[in-house]
This record gives sequence, structure tokens and C-alpha cells, in this order.
Amino acid sequence: MEHAWDFSAVFTNSYLLLIGLKNTIILAVVCLVLGLFFGLFVGAARYSTRIVFNWPATAFVEVFRNTPVLVQIMWFFFAFPIISPFDIDAFTAATLGLTLNTIAFSSEIYRAGIQSIHRGQWEAAKALGMNYTNQMRRIILPQAIRRMIPAFMNRAVELVKMTSLASVIAYGELMYQAKTISTIEFNPIEMYTSVALIFFVLIFPLTLFVQRLEIKSKGRG
Repeated sequence: MEHAWDFSAVFTNSYLLLIGLKNTIILAVVCLVLGLFFGLFVGAARYSTRIVFNWPATAFVEVFRNTPVLVQIMWFFFAFPIISPFDIDAFTAATLGLTLNTIAFSSEIYRAGIQSIHRGQWEAAKALGMNYTNQMRRIILPQAIRRMIPAFMNRAVELVKMTSLASVIAYGELMYQAKTISTIEFNPIEMYTSVALIFFVLIFPLTLFVQRLEIKSKGRG
């Protein structure tokens, strides 16, 4: 059966897609910033040899790395309000699910980056009289973060794509807006094709940037 392509409804409802795109970007940026910030502390705890820090951090990472993000988002939206006195809206549930998942994965990037620094750097910093915090802040992290940037950018790309999962709890991001429009206009082919193109235009420059960073990193290595 031959389909007659008609994108007129896409252009007519473009303002709704723009609202969805804005919400997608907001959700991705908030989750990325929070995920990278708190991931540093979880990664440092994972690297620690003290059980009181290492074991809870390891448990957290394994739980959120080994369960689907979609399940996490739906758990915070549907289950968490039942066992807590707090009402959770769609944005908060999506933010919690995506942020905690990002913390788990970014903490492993931090841990791997810290471990990649030669032990002599630690010993040199210790010989200068620095405590653990100053060693991390002044010597180890500045070197390690340069090696982590390509991995963090890859994580950002994945996070932008994962924001579409928030559509299942009716958060008004790009995928949810497209689903709503396609239901009204009966044009799922044109609408989802348009959404795919929008995501491609949004993500492809990030992918190229990651590739350039990886080439530069290999050159330095």
C-alpha cells in the first residue's frame, strides 16, 4: 500500500513540537548537571578503600546500572508517592529516574578516570604534605577530568535520547507532544519521522564533537 506523505500537520503544530523540544532540552540539562555533580562524590566513594563509603556507593551504582531507566521513571511516578508523603509530578519523576541513572554511570567514569592516574602522582602530592582532599582537588582530578570528557559527552548524548522515556508518564517533552499530535491528526509516519529528524539534528553535532575529542585524546596518548 503506497502512502501519500503529508507534513502539513507537522508544520501546523510546530509550536507544540518546539515546546516539547524545549522541555526535552531542559530535562536533559538538569539531569546531566545533577548527574555529573553527584556522580563525582559517588565515584570518589567507590574509589575509597573504606567500607563505610565503598559499600553503599557500590550498592547504589549496581541498582541503578542494572535496572531499566523506564522502570526507574515509572517507579518514582507511580510507586514512590504511595510509600511517601510527597506528590511527584511527571517532571520530578523523570528527573529523579534519569539523574540517578546518570549518577550511577558517571560515577564509574569518575572512578575509572581517577584510577588511570599513575600512583606516583598520589605519592608526589602526599610528599608535598597534601591531605586526601587537596590531592584530589589540585593534582588528581585536573588530570583525570581531561581523560573523562569524551566519556561524559557520550553520556550526554545517551541522556538526550533517554528523555523520550519521560513520555510514558505524560511529561510534555518532544516524544509526548509528537504522540499527542499524531493521535489527533492521524499522521504517525510523518510525525515520528519529524521527531527522529529533530533528535538527529540535535544529537549529531554532539556526536561529531565527541569523535573529535576522542581523536585528540588518542593523539595525546
